[in-house]
Amino acid sequence: MNALEVFRSAFRGMGANAMRSALTLLGVLIGVASVISLVGVGAGSQKQITDRIDALGTTTLTVRSGGGSSGAIRYQNLTPEVADALSRAVTAGLAPDLAAVVPQVTSSQAITAGTKTSTAQIIGTSADYFSVTGSTIAQGTGFTANDLTTARRVVVLGAGLADTLYGTADPVGTTLVIGSTPYLVNGVMAAKDSTGIESTNDVLIAPLSRMQRSITGYGNLGSIVLQATGSDTVDAAKAEAAAVINAALGIDATDATYRITSQSQLLATVTSTTSTFTAMLAAVAGISLLVGGIGVTNIMLVTVTERTREIGIRKALGATRGAILGQFLTEATALSLLGGLAGVVAAFVVSHFSIMGVRPVIVTSSVLLALGVSVGIGVFFGGYPAARAAAMRPVDALRHE
Repeated sequence: MNALEVFRSAFRGMGANAMRSALTLLGVLIGVASVISLVGVGAGSQKQITDRIDALGTTTLTVRSGGGSSGAIRYQNLTPEVADALSRAVTAGLAPDLAAVVPQVTSSQAITAGTKTSTAQIIGTSADYFSVTGSTIAQGTGFTANDLTTARRVVVLGAGLADTLYGTADPVGTTLVIGSTPYLVNGVMAAKDSTGIESTNDVLIAPLSRMQRSITGYGNLGSIVLQATGSDTVDAAKAEAAAVINAALGIDATDATYRITSQSQLLATVTSTTSTFTAMLAAVAGISLLVGGIGVTNIMLVTVTERTREIGIRKALGATRGAILGQFLTEATALSLLGGLAGVVAAFVVSHFSIMGVRPVIVTSSVLLALGVSVGIGVFFGGYPAARAAAMRPVDALRHE
């Protein structure tokens, strides 16, 4: 029996039990589609987070309190004087690798616009906030340095918050109330992709001086965002900022408990975390593929049992052990391969929809791996039933009822 006849016999066997073959194929399809789709969810999640970090710029540094060595003072607050010292250093040229200093305070407050009320995070900051963080004003304008100096009651809304409070109406020029104080809406920021870490779509931005006067008081800052002069000067800017902060706090480097983090550091941490998350998703989906392989074994064992007399007749007519083995092994492999190809198509369809709020990104390596595993499943799980069929003695097979 030549190779072509082996293939024909295998596909005739699949067609003889079309429903059974289709169900077996479906099991492999689900396994392959699950692996590719869930790996895609992990890759899509990482892409969203990476895009979000990149949107802040490769030149951005963030200073926060806490996180020092075990022998140091446990907590050092970032006071407005620290931000002032950094600003003076930039202006005087004492920190040549720093381009901008953006102090920030935050608070969660109830915000009322007309008949609608929502609780949102309010960020009090400087006019440089929008350029440093890459936040685009989609409607109206931001606020100016003069607004900061005069503590003017103006705000800029995130796109999501604007939609919650105003719907399709234009918020620019309207008045909303924070607590009991009215504020003029100067503008609305363009929407940004949310990664689940935090969303700038649901915040409200106000001048730092107004925020301190009306809401938070003149206490400590929540963080200070710094901008280096270029992506190649981030490390130098970090060292200059640390020197200025240490001098302002009256401490040396060994006692420092504040943290200065760059976007590259954050990106490395996120990449490591999402890679672990993706591997876990792939492992869970791999179980589905394993179950599909067990289904192939089960179906092929049933097929061999049902076709025992056929095997005996073919052997009696001269079919070799290799031909019988090849037929059933080809049938099992073809089922797995067809299921794998169908699973790839299903995964590409799924990638056009969001899963858990994430748009899957198809990873080529996962497609090749899933297809390779599906073929391997056919060979491995189909091997035992095929070998069993090939090992039958013609006389025993012909006696089978």
